[in-house]
Amino acid sequence: MAEIELSALARQCLDRRIGHIDTFKKEVTFWTDNRNHACKTVQWKFTTTEARQTRKRKYPMLQD
Repeated sequence: MAEIELSALARQCLDRRIGHIDTFKKEVTFWTDNRNHACKTVQWKFTTTEARQTRKRKYPMLQD
């Protein structure tokens, strides 16, 4: 989820050169406040079981 938010920040706020650190901080703070106020959520398209099946080589199940 953090990667999704960072991607949205990069596309929506940081898609141009920002010349000063103070301007950068203001832009990111404004974007973050708006994003938090909108209460954006992630709409997952698969279940945990499906994800485990798809990624079983990368994330093997731990045995007791």
